[in-house]
Amino acid sequence: MEWLNYHHLFYFWTVMQEGSITAASRKLTLAQSTVSAQLSSFEKNLGAKLFKRVGRNLEPTDMGHLVFRYADEIFSLGREMMDSIRGRPVAGPLSLKVGVVDVVPKLVARKLLEPAGKLAEQVRLICHEGKDKELLAELAMHNLDVVLTDTPLRSSLSIKAYNHLLGECGVSFFGVEQLAKPLRKNFPNSLDQSPMLLPMAMSSLRGMLDQWFERIDVHPIVAGEFDDNALLKVFGQAGEGIFMAPTVIEKEVEQQYQVEVIGRTNKIREKFYAISVERIIRHPAVAAISEAAQQNLFFDYK
Repeated sequence: MEWLNYHHLFYFWTVMQEGSITAASRKLTLAQSTVSAQLSSFEKNLGAKLFKRVGRNLEPTDMGHLVFRYADEIFSLGREMMDSIRGRPVAGPLSLKVGVVDVVPKLVARKLLEPAGKLAEQVRLICHEGKDKELLAELAMHNLDVVLTDTPLRSSLSIKAYNHLLGECGVSFFGVEQLAKPLRKNFPNSLDQSPMLLPMAMSSLRGMLDQWFERIDVHPIVAGEFDDNALLKVFGQAGEGIFMAPTVIEKEVEQQYQVEVIGRTNKIREKFYAISVERIIRHPAVAAISEAAQQNLFFDYK
């Protein structure tokens, strides 16, 4: 087993906390040269650089950020342990670190995460948004508890994790009143040659939409393509075209973007997954999210 020098880790953590070796030296009541020497020894033992010099300043490397996240948890647990030993109340809420893949509508993410805030135990929610590969890599390194996404984990990715289907629903089509009113009567055929705001061609939703349009022989005019779901809806709110969203957030979309429903289809099914490194979910907040999604949020759309 490789042993970690916790004194060196503590000096490094203090430098990161204080922002400089000078400030850390004052906090630790040690000479700057001593702290610098300890950092050098720590880097040598790890076999990695934790800082890089930018002008006169030291900035953490990617490895430095990684080590700091672990150090922060280690010393937080240490304080918690001492509080418990001394009979003091253990401070701090339960932490839930969530990665939300950027194609997941923010209103869906909000509804999925809502049950975590209703637990008897206080939960501190930490959300990261990004691309699926980046978030899954963080999950594999245990920097995240769960990743919310609209596609299951692909077998081509060498990550040991498990898919947990939260639920699925059809999609609704929206537009401002001037666009929506004349298109309702003959939906979905009315969408032919209508201005449409679409997700980018590589997204799973776009693939399903293109196939559906082809099956019903409808050819909308592509008024815009977006990889940012929220930006797409802002353009829809401005009347630039028709857009779609999961039916499960239909009311929220109407209220937030001042648009109206044109029609719905269940021929396109959006699925949402929680991906975790656990086959059986044990984190109480993730378990609450999964249970509420299956029993309440998506129950009416099965």
